[in-house]
Amino acid sequence: MNSGRSLSRRTLLKILGASAALPATLHYRQSRAAELPKLDVKDPAAIQQAYVEKSTVAGATCENCLQLQGSAGARYRPCSLFPGKLVASDGWCKGWTPEI
Repeated sequence: MNSGRSLSRRTLLKILGASAALPATLHYRQSRAAELPKLDVKDPAAIQQAYVEKSTVAGATCENCLQLQGSAGARYRPCSLFPGKLVASDGWCKGWTPEI
C-alpha cells in the first residue's frame, strides 16, 4: 500500500500543529472585528468617500462590494477602504467595487 511516499515525524507534527492553530486564528480575527468601532458618517475618511449607512444606489451596497471583509450576513463588517472601522453592510461609498 505504500506508494513510496512517507511523511517524516517532523513534517507530520508541522501539519498537525498548523491544523490545530487554524480555528484559534479564525476565532481571533472574528473577535477582533467585533471590537472595532463603527465608521461615523462624519469621519473625514467617510466624508471623502461619501459613505452612507443606507445605500440609495440600486443594486450597490457594501454587502456586494469587493472591499468588504469579514463574515457574510453581519450587519457591520470591516472594509479595506476604512482600516480599523466597521461599515454597514447596507451602506455605500464612492469606493464601491462590484464583486466578481
